[in-house]
Amino acid sequence: MTGRSSFIETYFPGLSDRIFFLCGVLMLGSEVWKQCLLTFVLGHGTYNWWYFPFQLCSIPMYVLLAYPWLRRESTRRMLLAFLISYCLLGGVAVFADTSGLNYPLPSLTVHSWTWHILLLLIGLSAGIVYSRRLDADAKNIIFSRTLSHSLPLRPFFHATLLYLCCCLAAEVFNLSLDRFGLINMFYINPHLQMQQVVFRDLVPIIGNLPAILIYIAATCLGAFLFFLIWNLIFRLMFRK
Repeated sequence: MTGRSSFIETYFPGLSDRIFFLCGVLMLGSEVWKQCLLTFVLGHGTYNWWYFPFQLCSIPMYVLLAYPWLRRESTRRMLLAFLISYCLLGGVAVFADTSGLNYPLPSLTVHSWTWHILLLLIGLSAGIVYSRRLDADAKNIIFSRTLSHSLPLRPFFHATLLYLCCCLAAEVFNLSLDRFGLINMFYINPHLQMQQVVFRDLVPIIGNLPAILIYIAATCLGAFLFFLIWNLIFRLMFRK
């Protein structure tokens, strides 16, 4: 009992740790179910690499699963910054073109819509947790007001590095697995024409690779705008 209590106190001390991890487990379970349907029902036993679970909207699942085990404060703040910016962006942007949410099986369509709505809820919940951490720091750290104003963007920069690392991993998947079938992780496979709305219109003008690079830069910019909005909210909430 003591060991169990110590384990919970170490890795799940707060309600947010438990909720985030539970969401991650539920998302993982639903993803396994989705992959089984895609492979054995729609694919008749053949795996479809197009649905390999490594898109921007998939990364929050891995973040939530890792969150309780990473106890370093800067790392946890980076993950929260990722959720309140890139996770929210992934949840919002998909509604600009909902064609990718529809599947031949109604159950998969419901799953896809539910997943992206959950991304919005996770991003908002992470924002609440993040704001409470900032408020706690303001009370516990000497000169914290100066620090919070001079270093407000560091968590976002770290989150952006995480995003760019995911882009690099996605490109490795794209280039190494495309011989097995169509794959377009993060929609940045240089062997396939850009498909994202707005950016696909740039391809005839500037070419496919520049359109991909602009898409990545625009994603970072969009996430940055979300992060700035959150910071504005935080300062209004905790302004003394």
